[in-house]
Amino acid sequence: MKIEILGTGCTKCKALEEATKQAVAKVDGFHEVKKVEDIVEIMNYGVMSTPALVVDGVVKSTGKILSVEAIVFFKRW
Repeated sequence: MKIEILGTGCTKCKALEEATKQAVAKVDGFHEVKKVEDIVEIMNYGVMSTPALVVDGVVKSTGKILSVEAIVFFKRW
């Protein structure tokens, strides 16, 4: 599973990245976590508000910091 955190490096983006890493540690299996800071790549997803969480190429959340539990839920889809 490929998980991407979209954001330019703000405090909220870093918080989502940390929560995502904690969520990955809670579940089994291989999960690639990638931080995307390039604005062009972010815009290619149609994201206008960061941070954003993308799971296997599908935008799951934009503009908010998710809890670890919410991220685990998104990964089960």
